[in-house]
Amino acid sequence: MDFNYGISEAIAKASGIDINEIKDTLEIPANGEMGDYAFPCFKFAKIMRRSPSLIAEEIADKIEKPDFVSKIQTVNAYINFYIDKSIFVKNVITNIIDKGNDFIKSDIGKGKTVVIDYSSPNIAKPFHVGHLRSTVIGNALYNIYETLGYNVVGINHLGDWGTQFGKLIVAYKMWGNKEAVEKDDIKELSRIYVKFHEEAEKDPSLNDEARSWLVKMQEGDKEALALWKWFCDISMKEFNRIYDRLGIKFDSYAGESFYNDKMAAVVDELKEKNLLTESRGAQIVDLEKYNMPPCLILRSDGGTLYPTRDISAAIYRMNTYDFEKCIYVTALDQNLHFAQWFKVIELMGYYWADKLIHVPFGLVSLGDGKLSTRKGHVVLMEDILNMSVEKTKNIIEDKNPNLENKDKIAEDVGIGAIIFDDLYNSRIKNVVFDMERMLNFDGETGPYAQYTHARACSIIRKAGVNKYEDIENIDPLLICDEASVNVFKVLDEFKYKIQEAAEKNEPYIVTRHIIEICKAFNKFYNENSIMNSEENVKNARLAVVMAVRDNIKVGLEIIGLKAPEAM
Repeated sequence: MDFNYGISEAIAKASGIDINEIKDTLEIPANGEMGDYAFPCFKFAKIMRRSPSLIAEEIADKIEKPDFVSKIQTVNAYINFYIDKSIFVKNVITNIIDKGNDFIKSDIGKGKTVVIDYSSPNIAKPFHVGHLRSTVIGNALYNIYETLGYNVVGINHLGDWGTQFGKLIVAYKMWGNKEAVEKDDIKELSRIYVKFHEEAEKDPSLNDEARSWLVKMQEGDKEALALWKWFCDISMKEFNRIYDRLGIKFDSYAGESFYNDKMAAVVDELKEKNLLTESRGAQIVDLEKYNMPPCLILRSDGGTLYPTRDISAAIYRMNTYDFEKCIYVTALDQNLHFAQWFKVIELMGYYWADKLIHVPFGLVSLGDGKLSTRKGHVVLMEDILNMSVEKTKNIIEDKNPNLENKDKIAEDVGIGAIIFDDLYNSRIKNVVFDMERMLNFDGETGPYAQYTHARACSIIRKAGVNKYEDIENIDPLLICDEASVNVFKVLDEFKYKIQEAAEKNEPYIVTRHIIEICKAFNKFYNENSIMNSEENVKNARLAVVMAVRDNIKVGLEIIGLKAPEAM
């Protein structure tokens, strides 16, 4: 039985409002005295031309009460529904036992493909803290869509082509050497890259030399391409080390260079469709009538630009994957870039232009301004990870020095704290690193969620059980107290939160709901004795603990965290 759907259906029949809109509006009141579900009527006042409270009364009068609802009551603009607790608990616990870890999964995405473009660092530049957001948001969205049954394709669109390689080749030839690069890998590449920009400010001719090396790359010069490939290999070695620590995966590493031989056809198509015009020697698509600056396709020297490459990539991805959505997880300051070339795709006549989605996010900083690779103002991601893991180790040594596998747990908790903190608020908000806040075991943090999971695991271990089949005679009537019912409410709501997170491309919806599950469980744990209860009561409460353990674990994995069984 789907209580959310059942109530939504009853309201839809009584009001004529679309059932999907009702499902999106339905709430779970924070105060149980206001019902188990509540339907606010504010948003329908303009459409129905009546006061929200009058709308609530009219709909409530017409509702045919479902069997599982014990009472319907209106309070101002709200219609409150009180569920028969015994029916509710029995239904949810039975569903959880039957489906196990598939409880929150769905098949609404069956047969559909979602492509997600995320992380996408630049080759030969360090993987710094500024890359974190795209990486962890994209990974969480990957897992969210996969949970809903979609075929998901994760693409790391590496910045592996462009003028920066010409600059790096010049820098390497002037100030670098093979031994130094092999010793310090990407750190040395970063050092000489920063030096190039310092020197180019004094001697602009260096920029001309860099452009000439890029031309050599484009023309297939053996030396230029050999250096380019070497820089790429060095970078990928570092990137993959960090991805492994973060638990991030990709299905494709097709970067900018992959589309070098695909752009000429796109330029020809734009010409054939009379979309290109000349402006100061460059080729552009005029977007003035759409209140946007022109979209640059070719420079005056015939070179391609980011929009050319992105348009080529989108066409390739549609032809290859036939996507339902193609999502780009990049910084908010790229909004205009995506709006421009999305519009060009539309003007080219492609029906799937509205399937291209930019998912922007705010800045990440250490509280002292924006990060810059050119000027060397960069904090390496690996340094941040190491710092968090080290601080977590110190906390473990202080609180639980005899813990087994301390190093592994410190790694899982320290890195999990960073990911969780990034995903806790709406992605559009800026993130300022605060290690003390991230590693707080009592706040709404990753360590708090992981510790709650570990606590549930500890209770189950002490009881000598591991799965539902190990528990005899689970009687739902014995777990109808308020604290237990509240646990089942948030567990039952979890699958809808996953769906909402996908609809809005907002992982924080999942992250925050994990905290709601933890809070409900900790209240249940504080109010209910488990191991010292009568056998039948203990068994029923152990089923609650097991349900929480499994759902927190699945939830943490969706947003990219490990779930340690001891802490």
